[in-house]
Amino acid sequence: MDRKASWEPAPETGISIDWIEANGLTFEVAQCGEGDHLALCLHGFPELHYSWRHQIPLLAEMGYRVWAPNLRGYGGTSRPEGVRNYALDHLTHDIAALIDASGAKKVTLIAHDWGAIIAWQFAILKLRPLERLVIMNVPHPEVLRRELKTWEQRKKSWYVFFFQLPWLPEWRLGSNEGRAIGSLFAKTSSNPERFGPDVQAVYAAAANRPGAPAAMVNYYRAAMRHRDTVNLGDFRIETPTLMVWGEEDVALNINCTVGTEEWVPNLTLQRLAGVSHWVQQDAPDEVNTILKNWLPSPV
Repeated sequence: MDRKASWEPAPETGISIDWIEANGLTFEVAQCGEGDHLALCLHGFPELHYSWRHQIPLLAEMGYRVWAPNLRGYGGTSRPEGVRNYALDHLTHDIAALIDASGAKKVTLIAHDWGAIIAWQFAILKLRPLERLVIMNVPHPEVLRRELKTWEQRKKSWYVFFFQLPWLPEWRLGSNEGRAIGSLFAKTSSNPERFGPDVQAVYAAAANRPGAPAAMVNYYRAAMRHRDTVNLGDFRIETPTLMVWGEEDVALNINCTVGTEEWVPNLTLQRLAGVSHWVQQDAPDEVNTILKNWLPSPV
C-alpha cells in the first residue's frame, strides 16, 4: 500500500496525518485535537478527508478529538479489489472498527454524501453508541427510497446507473490524470472560487492513484448488486440528529429533506440557500456556525 499522504496539512492547522489499522485495513486519517469525545468525520464521493479541512480545526477548538479518515479505496487507505468489498456491511463495520481503534468514550458522527449514507446505516444499526449525528446532503434511506420513485429524482440520479457499466465510468473519472474529478467540484459548485487549482490538484492526485477510480465507483455498484447486506429493521434513529442541506444540489432534490422526522424524531434541519451539494466546502463559514451552535462542547 502507498503510504504517501493524500494531503499535507499546513502546520498552523494543527492537523496531522496518521495510519490506523482497523477492520483488516489501513486507514489514512487526518487527526486534530485530543480528549475522550471523538468527532468522526466521513467524506463522500469523490472526496477525501481533505473535504473537512475547514471543520477539523473548529471541532478541535471546541474540545473534540477529530478523526477524518479516507474511506476504504480512497487516497492512501487500503483499496481492496472487487465490488463486494464495498457493500454496506463492510463499510459500516469499518466505522465501528475505527471507533474501537480510537479508544474514545463518546462519539459524534459527522458525515457527507457517501459518508452520510454509511452514517445513516451505522446509526440505524446501532453498531456503536452515538452522542450526536450530523448528516450533510444525503437523505434518510427511507426518504431516498420514496424519492427514487419520482421522475425528478431519477433524472438527478442518472450517474448511479452509468456507474453500473463496466470499466467506462472509472476510465472517465480517472481521465487526464485525475483532473476530471478535480474539476467536477468547481463545475457543480455554487461557489467555484472555493475549488481553485490547488484544491482541484489534491483531488486529482488522489484520483490518479492506481485503482482509485474503480474503488470509488464500486461503492455504487455494490449498493445496487449487494443491497441486502444489512438489515435496517424499523429504520428509526433516536440519536439527536442535525441535517445540513445545500439547496442547490445537482444530485438530490430538495424534497429529500421532507418527512425525515418520521424516522428521526429528534431532528434539526438547516437548509442553506444558494449552496451546492458540496456544502461543507462550498459554505464553510455557514456550516461551521451551524456546527458550533448545535454541537455541545465535550464534557
